[in-house]
Amino acid sequence: MFEDRTYTRTFYSAPQSVTSFVAAFLEPAITVACFLAIVQYYGAAVDGAAMTLCLLVFALSFPGRNRFKDPNLTAIVDIASSWVSLLAILALCGYATRSLDKFDEEVLVAWALFTPLVQWGAVAAGREIVKINARKPEARRSAIVVGAGPLGMKVSKALEGHEGFGVDFLGFFDDRTDMRVHQDASDKVIGRLSDVSSHVMQHGVKEVYVTLPLTSQPRIKALLESLQETTASLFFVPDVFGISIIQGRLQDVNGVPVVGILETPFTGTNAMVKRISDIVLASLILVLISPLLLLIALGVKLSSPGPVIFKQKRNGLDGEEITVYKFRSMRAMDNGAVVKQATKGDPRITRFGAFIRRTSLDELPQFYNVLQGRMSIVGPRPHAVAHNEQYRKMIKAYMVRHKVKPGITGWAQVNGHRGETDTIEKMEARVEYDLEYLRNWSLGLDLLIIARTARLMFFDRHAY
Repeated sequence: MFEDRTYTRTFYSAPQSVTSFVAAFLEPAITVACFLAIVQYYGAAVDGAAMTLCLLVFALSFPGRNRFKDPNLTAIVDIASSWVSLLAILALCGYATRSLDKFDEEVLVAWALFTPLVQWGAVAAGREIVKINARKPEARRSAIVVGAGPLGMKVSKALEGHEGFGVDFLGFFDDRTDMRVHQDASDKVIGRLSDVSSHVMQHGVKEVYVTLPLTSQPRIKALLESLQETTASLFFVPDVFGISIIQGRLQDVNGVPVVGILETPFTGTNAMVKRISDIVLASLILVLISPLLLLIALGVKLSSPGPVIFKQKRNGLDGEEITVYKFRSMRAMDNGAVVKQATKGDPRITRFGAFIRRTSLDELPQFYNVLQGRMSIVGPRPHAVAHNEQYRKMIKAYMVRHKVKPGITGWAQVNGHRGETDTIEKMEARVEYDLEYLRNWSLGLDLLIIARTARLMFFDRHAY
């Protein structure tokens, strides 16, 4: 289902571009505006500390999500979780820089309580504005789908599936009458391919979606030539639902249109936001946990002979081999062509090692990997090189998870897929969560994963 949802979102990026642009600035703008309004209400000064906080909030909140299309409950939960995560990060920054006392406590409390309510109000208002605009006759767009097969049925459901799209689906055009026509589409076929051009001109159709298979190339060519005599917008929908789409989007390569199917979400502004947040958070966390790192290093050294830090070979961005740091938790370490995963009650794990593995404290040195640029705080967990070679042949789209830097924690880990993957089904589930993270990345999602990880460090019983 993830492929369908992602493709639909990408497919309608053009008609919704203005809405998405506004939504990207809505959340950070409201957050900053609420803070400044509350500061003014309490008569506090808008000084250097206040402006620094505003800049930090905007940087951490941008780019925002387009929540206009989310269900009510989803939007509420998403706003609340993102806001709590952002407050936690700001509190951490304030504690590390000893700047919390520069702000009025009443201002901070009022801001914390008032802001999510205003954000939800803005989302509700924005959703209604989108719906109202979509109902206006001049904003409605009539559309037809050429091809009444399974792909055509997917497109028709996408056209009819959201009130804010402002599309009136008229029906299908297809020459086929056999089993290749979807059973739910058969009663909505209103003509043959030769009728499309005349129907478009007679009824003022605004959009035509062509879903014919590439084997119908001569028919597609003839159809497109006939439609060039009309003013309808033409969209060709390639049948790519058989693969896992990651950040699918249309791009212009020096005048040549190309459709991106498997692409990293971290390009352009997203790449800058991701890297800055990694550097800022990793630096703050390392400063705060430096005493803890020394204590853990001492515990490892006293628990068994051997080095404190264990260096593992892993596949990083684009599958390139990187060195990952961990506190050593075993007496014997595997890092060769055959790697045995740690299991419950594994005799190689020391008593102290079992504790730091269960609480994920053995992963803390990887914050240095983040500063080096080899890893991110949030991303798909890196697997052993030997495991990658094994699973890439067994699990569909397994290597796609390497389109981003590996993370210290990830979406799979906070959804219960942490620890041993002793069956192919467990690894498939972990990979699917990793791919879902790539499809739906946002800074808010990263902050949510970090907050959940902090809770799991002490209450998760699935790691060993």
